[in-house]
Amino acid sequence: MQSLSPLRSPRLLALCAALALAGCAAPGAGHAPLAQVTPAAAGLAKTGTTAALPAPDWWTALGDARLNALVDQALQGNPSLAASRARFERAAALATASSTAGQPHGTLGIDATRQRYSANGLVPPPVAGHTYDSGNAQVAFSWTPDFFGRHAAELEAALGQARAAQADSAAAANQLAAQVARSYVALARLFAQRDVAQRTLAQRQQLLELSQQRTGAGLDSQVELTQAEAGLPEASTQIEMLEEQITLARRTLAVLCGQAPDAQQDLQPQLAQLALQEVPQALGVDLLGRRPDIVAARWRVEAAGQDIARARADFYPDISLSAFVGLNAIGLDQLLQGSSRQLGVTPALRLPIFEGTRLRAQLRGREAERDTAIAQYNGAVLDAVKQAGDAIASVQSLRRQQTLQAESVRKAEQAYDFALQRFRAGLSGQVTLLQTETQVIVQRRLAVDIQARQLDSRINLMQALGGGWTDTTAQLQVSQR
Repeated sequence: MQSLSPLRSPRLLALCAALALAGCAAPGAGHAPLAQVTPAAAGLAKTGTTAALPAPDWWTALGDARLNALVDQALQGNPSLAASRARFERAAALATASSTAGQPHGTLGIDATRQRYSANGLVPPPVAGHTYDSGNAQVAFSWTPDFFGRHAAELEAALGQARAAQADSAAAANQLAAQVARSYVALARLFAQRDVAQRTLAQRQQLLELSQQRTGAGLDSQVELTQAEAGLPEASTQIEMLEEQITLARRTLAVLCGQAPDAQQDLQPQLAQLALQEVPQALGVDLLGRRPDIVAARWRVEAAGQDIARARADFYPDISLSAFVGLNAIGLDQLLQGSSRQLGVTPALRLPIFEGTRLRAQLRGREAERDTAIAQYNGAVLDAVKQAGDAIASVQSLRRQQTLQAESVRKAEQAYDFALQRFRAGLSGQVTLLQTETQVIVQRRLAVDIQARQLDSRINLMQALGGGWTDTTAQLQVSQR
């Protein structure tokens, strides 16, 4: 009886196709994803300002060469940033691996075996009961065509995760640069506060000398002299506390830069050497493309959508084709003979029969993951808008505070000079002088704090605006290395 060839039997092909379609499980009703927050709902203007946007090396606008060197050192040597870059490389490698899923694959195998064959096994005489050398040389090929988009969805999902990891690495670098800059400003603030404390100590030493002179002349009692003496230990304690904080801040900054904790013991930044850069006064929709964390969240939404497409493809048949050709012989001297050749072709069709419940549960899980990614994206957008808006509000407020506080410092120092002159002339007592001195100290400390906060708020705004980052994640393609 003549056998039927699949290629010559359209009816058999149609029957196979019908069986394949009938065997596929139904994915069920679709799931509407969560809505993504719109720029208008987040409070962003349709067009953003282009003035004073951060440059890629925005920290250089602070005008301190030592800070520039520290940031560069941190971007090169910080372990956390290196780990973030390694995660991106891993995600990119996984995307490359996914790109090969729909390609033909081939293997070459060569092996030799010395074996005694059982006299009572499946191998018949004369081989049974004897020991022979056998060899095998075979080339095998396999291919799984992507009829239903399974491999394409896997690749796009992997690319989405790799692009998200690339944006995460940029966000980590931006955050690290901001941490170094803010720590540098905080250290400069401590030195400025120490200068105020040392100036306070000098004033109190001067006051003690005056009290000693007045007590010796009988103009003051021992009470006033004791009060003046008590001010010195207090000022010295304040200086020692600031020295401790300076040491700890230096060590923190060194570790941020990937150095040994004691590597920056000679670092002594000055607030006066740090410049205030211009900042934008409003937020536009372009913020969504400048923030790497938002871009990363958006790519994760895209990857989650591709995972859903991959889960839907599992409801359809899986078709594959494999083939092999080679030589196989018992007795190595016969391996290269033409009669030792072997070959085969294996087309395969696998249908998801009786797996509908599992596949639908898997699909619902992927849809829930997409909703989670969308919710995280919405949260990232709102957090970014709030962070940037808060920073702009702080910059504007601190500018006004600095103007008012500068006038307070001037008035307090003027009042202290008048009180000191009256005290020297014996027209007022020591209590009045101490009260005016306290106001000077308070205003000087406030002046330092406001100056440091102005710098810190600008650094925070640079970070909130994306740190001058340019989104190139869409250009990422799989590597063919």
